[in-house]
Amino acid sequence: MEQNNIVKTPIQALGYNFIQPEYLPEGKDEYYLRNMQDRSGINYRRLTAYEIEALVKNRNTSDDWNNLLVSDAFNPELVKNCKFFGLVRIGKLEPWCLEWSDQKFPVGMYNSTIISSDFGDNVVVDNVNYLSHFIIGNEVILVNINELATTSHAKFGNGIVKDGEDESTRIWLEICNENGGRSVIPFSGMLPGDAWLWSKYRDDDALLEKFKAFTELKFNKQRGYYGKVGDRTVIKNCAIIKDVWVGSDAYIKGANKLKNLTIHSGPEGKTQIGEGCELVNGIISHGCRIFYGCKAVRFIMASHSQLKYGARLINSYLGNNATISCCEVLNSLIFPAHEQHHNNSFLCAAVVMGQSNIPAGATIGSNHNSRGADGEIIAGRGFWPGLCVSLKHNSKFASFTILAKGSYSYELNIPIPFSLVSIDESANRLVVMPGYWFMYNMYALARNAWKYVDRDKRHDRTQLLEYDFLAPDSVNELFDALQLMQLFTGKAWYRREGILADTTQEHCIEKGRKLLDGKSPIVKELEIIAEGFENTRRKTIITKIQQAYTLFKEMIFYYGCNHLIALAESDGVQCTKHLVALLPQQPARQAWLNVGGQLIPTQEVEAFRQQVRQGTLTNWEAVHAWYGQQGAASPQQRAQHALASLAEIAGIQLHTMDSATLHTLLDATVATKAWITHAIYSSRAKDYTNPYRKQVYDNDREMESVTGRLDSNSFIQLQREELESFVVKIEMLKERLG
Repeated sequence: MEQNNIVKTPIQALGYNFIQPEYLPEGKDEYYLRNMQDRSGINYRRLTAYEIEALVKNRNTSDDWNNLLVSDAFNPELVKNCKFFGLVRIGKLEPWCLEWSDQKFPVGMYNSTIISSDFGDNVVVDNVNYLSHFIIGNEVILVNINELATTSHAKFGNGIVKDGEDESTRIWLEICNENGGRSVIPFSGMLPGDAWLWSKYRDDDALLEKFKAFTELKFNKQRGYYGKVGDRTVIKNCAIIKDVWVGSDAYIKGANKLKNLTIHSGPEGKTQIGEGCELVNGIISHGCRIFYGCKAVRFIMASHSQLKYGARLINSYLGNNATISCCEVLNSLIFPAHEQHHNNSFLCAAVVMGQSNIPAGATIGSNHNSRGADGEIIAGRGFWPGLCVSLKHNSKFASFTILAKGSYSYELNIPIPFSLVSIDESANRLVVMPGYWFMYNMYALARNAWKYVDRDKRHDRTQLLEYDFLAPDSVNELFDALQLMQLFTGKAWYRREGILADTTQEHCIEKGRKLLDGKSPIVKELEIIAEGFENTRRKTIITKIQQAYTLFKEMIFYYGCNHLIALAESDGVQCTKHLVALLPQQPARQAWLNVGGQLIPTQEVEAFRQQVRQGTLTNWEAVHAWYGQQGAASPQQRAQHALASLAEIAGIQLHTMDSATLHTLLDATVATKAWITHAIYSSRAKDYTNPYRKQVYDNDREMESVTGRLDSNSFIQLQREELESFVVKIEMLKERLG
């Protein structure tokens, strides 16, 4: 029978030979990396005879007192009942108490076993049963810890291979797909855009090899790096902490197991980890919070993201300002501003492109429906499935798709944004309502865009994240949706006439355009059937197509005019002629990609890939600088896209525009702004007039004390103030431009 391999070594070896001789560079000792890591600036000296006597009197032991080095402000009376092995260096110990969270801890080292570690000034080390090969900062509190240790081959969550290790030991994150076909190598500082680019272009072998080389460049293969606990970090009542690098000002309490991690923390974002958590093989960025029995394995949490209440995060990347509670997320790439708060929800093998909300009971993980676990789901920005929704892989959703409660037993491809998707069980058909958000929930749509900006706590804003619901990606989808609605409407008309079989697609689009642009009453009589939305023979019906068509055009118009207004407000524009001179002669509406929450023109991404392949961009720092360059260029790129969208949707030549046309555009923009403001109010007002919502209150005063007064709603007030300012601005602009 197989037995545990217990290796016996002399007690004199404890704390020494951290780096095996075969991995030591010539002329180096086992402390060369430790000395490089120690930036305390403390001048250490050997103990005096008096200090050794005081330490022995206080029941301390050492294998060699000559290897216990201290600063000039060391107080031996503050070290009691400790065992020291190997080279240990200690900074100031002064008669102070460090107070944290209403608890006071006396400075000093008590009741602990300490092996080959460095300590900054005025630390608290009490009841640490095994502390090995760590560099501890100033004013750190370490209390009641079973194990705090580092191995010589520690990688701190990064997917690297150390000297002498086999490639099979490398940690990969199997994001987006359970079969590992989109795996990426995790590294400290990995941004959502990095993860998306690496996982997306699997047909570009040269690009993938470069990304792997970039990651290797960030780290060396040498063995012997020590773990770290940064200044003012508090760790208490924890079981196992192994191969962990912790930044400053972190707070870790009651964790069961932390292994192979980098935990970024500091004044720009203090990270906290709470009771019962077990975290293995991960990168935790600044400002993260992980509480109450969470489990995470092979993961990255971008800055200011949260895991709470027993959440499980496995083989996944969680974007900035995102929260996952009470649920399970596997093999997923989640862009910033994701919410998943409720129990029993399951998310697997998905790319969720941000501003999303996954509710209780949602099962986005029915992945094993083919001969392999290789299904995927791609959900655009604003993805919002309803309670107890279940989806089948592979499925794809345009931006701001909302799914009503139901079991979607077939693969879906919903290309129309801002749609409500539901199942009509009685008629056995799928129903898609385009423009649902604009018609019935403008309050939530507008408020969400506002709150994401307001709640973006990132200190490092390398990537310019997109939160507006009208942006190049969603506007391009609106254009595509207009043509689809024209096609489906035209087909419906020809089908009713009995001549669809003899009609080309172009004729259907043209007929649908005439009917929808003319707001023909015939449209209401037609059964609009969509094609290619669901992998089944049952019908997919489009409802309220005329209202959606009109709203989509109006929203594109509004998007374009807002950018035209911004250009008109720029310095030096004193009349319509000056404005027209700044407009593009032949504006072109480009395709855009959502790169980890940052919108970038597709042609720029293709140029970037070429630069990486050719060696123009040589490391991840250069990639991140490229994000910054794209962010700086974004206002101009977006303006070009918006102006091209305006010219296309309005059917005008911008470079020949006169004052009368400009005034018409401005007046129409004011009208749309007023409608949006009213829609925001009216969609919220329904909650105050619906008798079924009011039935739990005896009177209006009770309701208002619970829900607040409608007219006191701060967001609605803000929108009204913005409308008033907008009207004044447009009138002044019209007067200035003539």
